[in-house]
Amino acid sequence: MPHFLLRIRSCLAALVLMTLLMLPFKTLFAVPSELYGPTSVPVVVTTGADQGYTMKVLALRTPRTLMIDLEYLARTLRLSYRKEQGQLVIEESLGMPGSICTIMVDNNFVRILSRDPELPQRVIQLQSAPSLLQSSIWLPVTQACRLMTVWLGREVVFNHSSSQISVLLGKKSFGESAGTIGAVPDEEQPAVESSLTPAESAKTIITDIEVKKLANGAIIIFSASGVAAQASLAKLNAEGYPCFSLEKATCDINALTKVYGSGVVKAITPKQVANSGLQFTLVLDNHSFVVNSVEFQRDQKHNSYLLYIHCKADVEGIRRREKERQIAQVLSHDVEKWKLDTIVLDAGHGGKDPGATGGNGTNEKDVALNIVHDLGRFITQKWPDVRVIYTRTDDTFIPLHQRGKIANQSGGKLFVSVHCNASPNHNACGSEVYILGPHKSKAALDVAMLENSVIRKEADASLAYKGFTEEYLIMSSMAQSAFARQSTSLAQHILKPEYRQSTNNRRGVRQAGFMVLWTPSMPSALVEVGYLSNPGEEHRLRDRQEQTKIAYTIFQGVQTYRKNYETANMASMGR
Repeated sequence: MPHFLLRIRSCLAALVLMTLLMLPFKTLFAVPSELYGPTSVPVVVTTGADQGYTMKVLALRTPRTLMIDLEYLARTLRLSYRKEQGQLVIEESLGMPGSICTIMVDNNFVRILSRDPELPQRVIQLQSAPSLLQSSIWLPVTQACRLMTVWLGREVVFNHSSSQISVLLGKKSFGESAGTIGAVPDEEQPAVESSLTPAESAKTIITDIEVKKLANGAIIIFSASGVAAQASLAKLNAEGYPCFSLEKATCDINALTKVYGSGVVKAITPKQVANSGLQFTLVLDNHSFVVNSVEFQRDQKHNSYLLYIHCKADVEGIRRREKERQIAQVLSHDVEKWKLDTIVLDAGHGGKDPGATGGNGTNEKDVALNIVHDLGRFITQKWPDVRVIYTRTDDTFIPLHQRGKIANQSGGKLFVSVHCNASPNHNACGSEVYILGPHKSKAALDVAMLENSVIRKEADASLAYKGFTEEYLIMSSMAQSAFARQSTSLAQHILKPEYRQSTNNRRGVRQAGFMVLWTPSMPSALVEVGYLSNPGEEHRLRDRQEQTKIAYTIFQGVQTYRKNYETANMASMGR
């Protein structure tokens, strides 16, 4: 090749190389945007029975793992912290006397110093060293959770499927080993160089103990840092328990004294012995389990020591526990199925349908909507676990058949419809509660006809209500017979106590063919809160404070109904 052509090729190669070097890193090594960049992780904290809060921590998703900002995590757990050069110092006071955790950048070892000078310093080893990015200290989320669990003695778990962290800050956990909490499932972490001090590198430090329960025994994992130790296993000591010994080893005696609530391993007790040796006594449940053998081996790759406890498998016990687990799942499903978790509230009339109108111009649609809003507010405030569905929330016209569909499609467990009454007799007064069924008096028929007359205002009413005859009413009542007892109970509890035993035929639980009650497939009741045709009751019903009182009276009835309903269902399931 001619000399000048070689020079041209060399120049072109140099130009291409310079162009590549000027391109952004992400252009050269493309990473999908959803797998790389800042994000957040919700932290659900439980502080006690039915108490807690949810916050978010700053996170960074990389192609290899999910990192979280340790300052954000400390703030979420309500721990005080301060940043010093190259390290983060976090202080806790969840228990007495409290302790101080020092996390250092590019250092796999975290130091725990108790405020009690009598207690020794602890060292927790991390699988990967914390990183300093944009003046913040970051750690893979599973490692951060494991660190907080081992340090605080509280359960801090990252769930990969839901991508959220769950924290129990209540009672300190002494049951299960903290070794796997916060790292389920474990992520593959890159190998890192150890940063042991000369004093630490001269001996073995046992940093954690994990017990994995098996059907035929258990595996005990002693995680270590430092050099490998000479290990031995004595089959039995004076009490008849195995002893596991490590030469030139140490640990935090208080932190690694373990007590377990179930399984073949009842407790693990460490003791520092002469010549810097360490001995772990394994307290086994020899009454409930037949222990065949205890063996150990060292896992050089993970710098840990594994003890295998082999027991005679209790096949019948395993089957019984599996059966109990399945039954518990069924019962749990039944409890959720019967739980009164959705209440549908229906404000009568609305929009172009004002309903009954009082002598002073009070419209039934306005009174009903105000009462329903107040009733929904009481339910939401008192029962945060109950969902409230409204058939209408403003002055909108909703056809009667649509109201039942809304209730059914929302999975409602209870349907309450609120109305005002009217009568040619201006002296008529009082509250009434209706359930679905053929009318048993002319008065009940008149009220139902008045409320049902709204269908004349609906478009295509002849098609929408085709087949809604007296025969259809009887069939609907029979189909809802499963809810008849609950509907009657609901209606009785909604009535004021002084009304329940009244012989006045305008006060009590009544039965009629209200079309709004025909379609909801759940216990249902229609409340007529009073007569707008009565001047005195109209004055009361248009008063905003009185409307709130009426709503609270209905809520008290629903509250009593719910208590009796759920108690009866729990009792029928043997709870």
